[in-house]
Amino acid sequence: MVDRGASALSLPDDWPAHPDPILALNRMGTFDWDLDNGVFHMDAQAHEVFDLRPDEYDGNPATLAVRVPPPEGYRLDGLVSQAMKDGSENYGTYFRIRCRDGTMRWTHTQGYIRRDETGRPRRIVGIVRVATEELAELEQRHEQAANDEARRQQTSVVQLTTAALAHARTIQDVIDVLKDTHGLTHLGATSLVMGLVEAGRIRLVAEGPSGSFVPGTLITRIDEQYPMSEVVRTLSPRFIESPEEFADSYPVLWPHITDLHITSAAYMPLIAQARPIGAIGLLYNDRHGFTTDERNVLVALGSSIAQSLQRAMFYEQEKDLASGLQQAMLPRTIPSVPGADVAVRYRSASLGRDIGGDWYDLIPLPGGRVGAVIGDVQGHDTHAAAVMGQLRIVLRAYAAEGHTPATVMARASVFLHELDTDRFATCLYAEADLSTGVVQVVRAGHIDPLVREPGGACRRVSVEGGLPLGLSAEFGQLEYPVGTIELDSDHTLLLCTDGLVEQPGTDLDDGMQTLTALIATGPKDVRDLADRLIDVAEERGGDDDVALLLLRRRVLDAPQPGGRLQQHVAPGDPEALTAARHMIRAAVRSWGAADRADEIELVADELITNALMHTEGSAVVTLRVLAGSERRLRVEVEDSSSALPRRREAGESGVSGRGLLLVDLLTEVWGVEARGGGKAVWCEFVVPERP
Repeated sequence: MVDRGASALSLPDDWPAHPDPILALNRMGTFDWDLDNGVFHMDAQAHEVFDLRPDEYDGNPATLAVRVPPPEGYRLDGLVSQAMKDGSENYGTYFRIRCRDGTMRWTHTQGYIRRDETGRPRRIVGIVRVATEELAELEQRHEQAANDEARRQQTSVVQLTTAALAHARTIQDVIDVLKDTHGLTHLGATSLVMGLVEAGRIRLVAEGPSGSFVPGTLITRIDEQYPMSEVVRTLSPRFIESPEEFADSYPVLWPHITDLHITSAAYMPLIAQARPIGAIGLLYNDRHGFTTDERNVLVALGSSIAQSLQRAMFYEQEKDLASGLQQAMLPRTIPSVPGADVAVRYRSASLGRDIGGDWYDLIPLPGGRVGAVIGDVQGHDTHAAAVMGQLRIVLRAYAAEGHTPATVMARASVFLHELDTDRFATCLYAEADLSTGVVQVVRAGHIDPLVREPGGACRRVSVEGGLPLGLSAEFGQLEYPVGTIELDSDHTLLLCTDGLVEQPGTDLDDGMQTLTALIATGPKDVRDLADRLIDVAEERGGDDDVALLLLRRRVLDAPQPGGRLQQHVAPGDPEALTAARHMIRAAVRSWGAADRADEIELVADELITNALMHTEGSAVVTLRVLAGSERRLRVEVEDSSSALPRRREAGESGVSGRGLLLVDLLTEVWGVEARGGGKAVWCEFVVPERP
């Protein structure tokens, strides 16, 4: 690296004419290195850069070793050799020299490689200059840039954490965000602690890492000498900048955290609506002190956490209130039903307030009958739960009054419409006679029921339906068709809301097929099957509630009297008369008397018509099976009139008077009984024993 004989130094034409102002402030010399003879010539200024007197330098690059330490010399030689080898036109680098007083000086060199026509390096001309001040300024710039980058990173962490907290609904969600390893740890914190103010005390709700819990700090008083207590009392952040300060300020706490090697800590009060709701602490083991910017960032973070915690507290309070309301509206217990195994389940939605308008109910009815209800009020809030509770009560009341399933549904729709609410509800009401297995089903905009056979096969039962409750009354379409299902022994009736069926990206039919397949492979016991279905709904998640009712008809161990079915028929209600005919036809088939079905239906229809035409009230038709020496089916039609029916002869062209004649001809025996202020006309048919 030493000049070997060029008396005049000529710089390249493209050498900067106006050097950087910073460079001009530093001492700078030039050199000319003749590569052919090895002479490295330096001017007087270059001698000063290397801190050499002219008589101390002989033009040999090796002489510079007195000022250039060996590691720096090896690096410089390697850099120059590589530049010459790879065809570079120039090179430049910083290196250190040792001055005559023993101090180290940063120096910069830049060389331009001149080559002949073959590309062989023949000469290097360049400069050397003192770079100590330049590097100090660059270092300052780098330090400032590093600080700016750190500030940007901290601000970014706060922004990301704030964005994540915006989705936190519960206090645990907030804690999970703060303990996320990709969250606050980017701020350099090695340990986190957070507490909430409750009844004048601070309850610890989060601490980490694992094993850092301090005994006795789960519940602390606000007046105790702990950092979280202090920031809650003063409503001001507390920055602890050294272990000594921590130990002096909090002698009770410090001995328990020495194993964490804490060097500094920051505690912020969590303030919402001008009152403290808690405090958070970040502990560090790799920093001493906090800059103004760092303090501002942490204070902003504390404010964001406080707002999220307040939202979470409000959410959980409302959720508790809503859940309590919903539990009060749903049946507390399901009654035991002779002849059936029943299971009910409920799962709340994953969105909203975790409460909705789904409900189930089981209503014991006279004569060995039972009513099963499943429904869904629009919405996921306390209003939906309140409407649900009122609907459940009126449905139970209407069913207990003895109305037909269609009438029960129509009256419930009118009730919901008169509530003056903007909500509507889907519902399915099934009234089952467990002695016969006849189930009458009415559907108001709800999904169809399912039936599973003892072998596991499951089928969807299509039932013609009407409009949802509330809408049918609003549009004056209160007709609800009645469907009939025959539920044999060990068959299971399944009613559910659409939250169990609907899945994102699939239509209702696909969901029903999936549910049918799931039921077919499920456990036989209705409770186990209900658990499995609700577990699947839980795993799937979803944004809707799930209500579920399963009823399995079983054969009683002890002999039971014959089956019994009862139906109320109101005057001027053709729908109720049609429902009664459906019930009679289904019951006769179910009881094994299909051969006499036409006769029984004709006689029953005649008795009901007479009761409605010749009395002012409604009629109650009852079918029952009588056990004895021969199996008989008994039909009773009760009305509120005490006037006894008279048998009359009809004329040749008469259209009436033949009713009791038909009864007399088609039945084995008939008669009239007084019933309180009214009467009952009855008749019996001999039917074969059921296999």
